[in-house]
Amino acid sequence: MTRVKICGLTGIEPALAASEAGADFLGLIFAPSRRQLTPEKARAITEAVLSRKYHPAMVGVFTNSPADVVNRIADYCQLDRVQLSGDETWHYCQQIERPVFKVVHIPTSKESSEIITEIKTGYRLLGKRNLICLLDSQVGNAYGGTGQRFNWQIAREVSAQYRVIIAGGLDPDNVAQLIKETEPWGVDVSSGVETDGQKNIDKIKAFIEAVRKADAYPGKINKQRSDRT
Repeated sequence: MTRVKICGLTGIEPALAASEAGADFLGLIFAPSRRQLTPEKARAITEAVLSRKYHPAMVGVFTNSPADVVNRIADYCQLDRVQLSGDETWHYCQQIERPVFKVVHIPTSKESSEIITEIKTGYRLLGKRNLICLLDSQVGNAYGGTGQRFNWQIAREVSAQYRVIIAGGLDPDNVAQLIKETEPWGVDVSSGVETDGQKNIDKIKAFIEAVRKADAYPGKINKQRSDRT
């Protein structure tokens, strides 16, 4: 089953809607962004989601923050995971007390072999239980949320060896094709389920439905990556 992360949530209503629609992870952004939340607002969203019997894991998104700040906010907001979207090193990741989603930015000049080597180093230092890499487009100085795709051939080659989440330019119309072509461990969407900069509940539901339909596609090979390192 392909995991689904809905990122950049800023309100309780869309967070609960994403939870009820079957999202596996909900992303709350603490990094500088138009979707940035205060810890107090994030905690209110987390408490609302966690009050339900079945709920997704909550992920806090940070960029180049001191590790002690990340750990303190993660505790306060009851986060399940921390996503590091900046220039954090693998040794920095070792200071984070929760399991990590580490973003690996994909510029047009980077080969899949370089990315695989980078991820291999991360798994060696953190272990597969505490690390999952998230591949996203590198666009200028932005650290994410650009809504732009990178080369899916790279995604396919990396996904064949490691559990990875794919982000960048996904939406309800193209996520099924990505899954069929690359078979990632997970997919991540933010701007692709927005209308005029706000989360659109119908688009969130459509995105998750498209993922589940792609998972059931008869020609899809169900690779078991959970044991890969």
